[in-house]
Amino acid sequence: MKYSYIIMTAIAVSMCFVGADAEKKVIAHRGASGYLPEHTLASYTMAYAMGADYLEPDLAVSKDGILVCLHDMTLEEVTNAEEVFPDRARADGKWYAVDFTLAELKQLYVMERTRGRFPREARLFQIPTFEEMIQLTQGLNASTGRNVGIYPELKDPLFYEKAGFAFAEMMLEVLAKYGYEGPDANVYIQCFFPDTLIRLRKELGVTLPCIQLLSGSKLQDSMVSDEGLDKIAAYAQGIGPEKKRITDDPTLVKRAHDRGLQVHPYTFRKEAVPKNYETLEEELHAFFVDYDIDAGFADQPDIMRKVIDSLK
Repeated sequence: MKYSYIIMTAIAVSMCFVGADAEKKVIAHRGASGYLPEHTLASYTMAYAMGADYLEPDLAVSKDGILVCLHDMTLEEVTNAEEVFPDRARADGKWYAVDFTLAELKQLYVMERTRGRFPREARLFQIPTFEEMIQLTQGLNASTGRNVGIYPELKDPLFYEKAGFAFAEMMLEVLAKYGYEGPDANVYIQCFFPDTLIRLRKELGVTLPCIQLLSGSKLQDSMVSDEGLDKIAAYAQGIGPEKKRITDDPTLVKRAHDRGLQVHPYTFRKEAVPKNYETLEEELHAFFVDYDIDAGFADQPDIMRKVIDSLK
């Protein structure tokens, strides 16, 4: 009942936060993860209610081959796996999602990752499947008349492929089942690994919009050169850089735009505002106005929504 109440309350206020901006977009980072435990149906629902344009599910695979929404390969940081299955850790002392069936994963509670946010001791939330997340999004679209998209990330594709799962194909099958097909589908597929996105485009013939994620690591520095952006433009519709790449090189956004690439940096959160900004609102205003980004990943999607709406 408590869990249902959280979802129903969020739905009730959904239209209060909805903006109508046709260009700048809010990507709810792991749902409304600044307020509720990440990658839970409640978190996705709250993000929807706060006016997010896209809900982001990171994807993992269960032992019986079901896609679930989970950021890490392992469970101990955000669930009570150690308590429920004390003898199921691998030799490295970690509990891997791929070692548990969906039925077993559903026995776990999802807990808050970040201290100082939602009480970590609460036992209210489960790990959702990718299909459950889509059903929730499409159900809310039907009941509210909005058209919120999804923004799945193929996390650790090589790990799951080595475990025997056709990770990308599994995701595409689920997307197709729910009507996400073609270049105009309201979805972005994101991944840090260019080989995975290139395979989607070249080998699997995927025409869905794709985003090349870019970490702050020097290993990916070549990808933000002009030559690197040219290569990305051949298989993706945009880049998702760690936001410091933009403050370090403000030309990145324009150079990407010149190649027809959208720019969706990550991650904006009020607990981690850089020292040169006094508030998250000030940081967001700079990124949307001065740097001219197209969208951003936010832990507090309501704050990003209000900043974007204030620009009209």
